[in-house]
Amino acid sequence: MLIIGIAGGSGSGKTTVVKKIIELLPKNSVTVIPQDAYYKDNGHLSAEERAKINFDHPSSIEFTLLNQHIDELRRNNPIEMPIYSYLTCSRAKETVKIAVHEVVIIEGILVLTNKRLRDKMDIKVFVDAEPDDRLMRVIRRDMEERGRAYNKTLEHYTKWVKPMHQLFIEPTKRFADIIVPQGGANIVAIDLVATKIHQTMAEKNKK
Repeated sequence: MLIIGIAGGSGSGKTTVVKKIIELLPKNSVTVIPQDAYYKDNGHLSAEERAKINFDHPSSIEFTLLNQHIDELRRNNPIEMPIYSYLTCSRAKETVKIAVHEVVIIEGILVLTNKRLRDKMDIKVFVDAEPDDRLMRVIRRDMEERGRAYNKTLEHYTKWVKPMHQLFIEPTKRFADIIVPQGGANIVAIDLVATKIHQTMAEKNKK
């Protein structure tokens, strides 16, 4: 099994990069594990308390469970991945059964901040983008997908997203084996990542 970590700031284009990488790999060979599914369950909090949650801090992620699930996949065991809702800040009672595939991609802004998780990765990728581009994508996403008003989105970005990016996310760039500038628009870099994955898969299959 090949484990790939793909990190980068909010709105950097990680999801697009993941989709384009999958297109370049054999069909049905990839399992994607989104970090966002592992946000801690805060459904018991009041609306006021939930509004204060810092989703860009490593402490917001249940890394213990995420690491356990990656270990299970490495042992060729399927997992029951949580379903998380940003609207309620809680996990659903239902889960998603994730089967074992040859390639596992762990994707999220904070996946390179956890050393235990990072040490499991065969390839570490950091998706880079200009701050202005990321801000525009964050505004669009938060308004369309998370129901935030425009002024609340800007307030959230200024209070949490930007400082946490500078404190926790940007520094993890030094752990990356490959940096993808310009996000999903950088076809050359994505091709390089896919080529590296093919090479590493071939090397593992020889052993």
